[in-house]
Amino acid sequence: MGRDVIVVGAGPVGLMLAGELKLGGADVIVYDKLAAPSGESRGLGFTRRTAEVLDQRGLLEKLGEFRWGKQGHFGGVRVDFDQVPDRHYGVMGLAQSHTEEALGKWVEELGVTVRRGCQVLDLRQDDESVTVVFEGPDGRGEDTASYLVGCDGGKSTVRELAGIAFPVQPATRGIFLADVVGVELPMNPIGRHIDGGGMILSVTLGPGVSRIVVHEPDVPPHHGESEPTFQEVADAWKRMTGDSIHHGSATWMAALTNAQGQAEQYRSGRVFLAGDAAHDHAPLAAQGVSTGIQDAVNLGWKLAAVTGGRAPEALLDSYHSERHPVGERLLRDTLAASLIYLSGEEMEPLRAVLRELAQIPAAARQLAGQVSGVDIRYDMGAGAEAAHPLLGLRLSPDRRITVDGTVRRAAELLHSARGVLITGPGAAYTADGWSGRVDTVRGTWVADEDDGRPGALPLPDAVLVRPDGHVAWTAPDGGDLGAALTRWFGEPAA
Repeated sequence: MGRDVIVVGAGPVGLMLAGELKLGGADVIVYDKLAAPSGESRGLGFTRRTAEVLDQRGLLEKLGEFRWGKQGHFGGVRVDFDQVPDRHYGVMGLAQSHTEEALGKWVEELGVTVRRGCQVLDLRQDDESVTVVFEGPDGRGEDTASYLVGCDGGKSTVRELAGIAFPVQPATRGIFLADVVGVELPMNPIGRHIDGGGMILSVTLGPGVSRIVVHEPDVPPHHGESEPTFQEVADAWKRMTGDSIHHGSATWMAALTNAQGQAEQYRSGRVFLAGDAAHDHAPLAAQGVSTGIQDAVNLGWKLAAVTGGRAPEALLDSYHSERHPVGERLLRDTLAASLIYLSGEEMEPLRAVLRELAQIPAAARQLAGQVSGVDIRYDMGAGAEAAHPLLGLRLSPDRRITVDGTVRRAAELLHSARGVLITGPGAAYTADGWSGRVDTVRGTWVADEDDGRPGALPLPDAVLVRPDGHVAWTAPDGGDLGAALTRWFGEPAA
């Protein structure tokens, strides 16, 4: 038997997964076909929930300078994140290339090997292992592990070799993206619809650099394998705005569409998929990379626990059952948003209705929770939500607990990527049989000004939090603690 896990793909999703696995004690290696990081940034930020996930591992400070945005959008309709009770996070603005660089340094610090310039050619698996065949700088080679995870993008080689079906819905809309230098452009981060149809967007990335997006109505989506020329992009911008950017130049360009697809299964034997390899869709509002990082954090601790002999192999089935529905919703939402966003005047009545709904507090909270990802709830068993409304949801990383006279944030308690049982100082709840897998924290909840806001959830007496930050058990009405611990963390030590 070889190592525990092979990860294919060294983008943000693959690197996040590798770090999660290493924190959990797994022997992991990453292979990537590129000889060096591309430096490209299709994504310019993260949703709020993904920022929380990074916070749970102490990674926000490693990402350098970034900005928080208090507003996002759904199909061009503004969404106010102040409507969500926990106020700390909005939209996290950060270029994907910077994220990739920071995560690369993180996994290097953890001791993860990343082998670049290695193209996967084949894979084979049996009941005990999976082997990849690759072509690398030193020629052809093989590597074997207990499990393999494909984080290799929308055109995933791993997915194809594993024979995992990936039905695709054809494109109906297309956009050009470009990072332009030598042109002065105003900030227009939500986008502007053009009379007669079409949409433009511009965002300042740094001194003298702007990201532009342009959609033309009645123009077939660009289906070529090659990137567009700057002439094509500049011509489209001129037709939509009347302004010329031909005197500038582009450091990066892409032609993207709203074609979308999802793997029918996120697992085939010992092969898993995460990120765009599992779900590919229109590039809107940082949803793709954000969902992929959440895939990685959901799967990483489970794979590490199983390969480390701390949990049964059946735990891995929960990856598909939890994340596939999230991917389904993602595709449904991004398709709807792309049609609303990239349509002309015929869609304006619907946009007007959405703008009105966004002014109704209850509707605004629901939309903000959906766009930010903080409303994702996993199934913790029959009647779980009735037992306590927090079950299956994430515990806000900004929730504060006083422990031995020191106030700590919930995010700090998850830095080790272990489970956490938070309980009162004198309570009898214990996870002693799961020492090393679950940390017991005895403390007192700190009252927060958000507790009285609409949509705020009551706090339980005690709570079991999984390594991914989701609540797996509550007291007093969450049932048997031992059963919950065994379900998620395996049998107790003898």
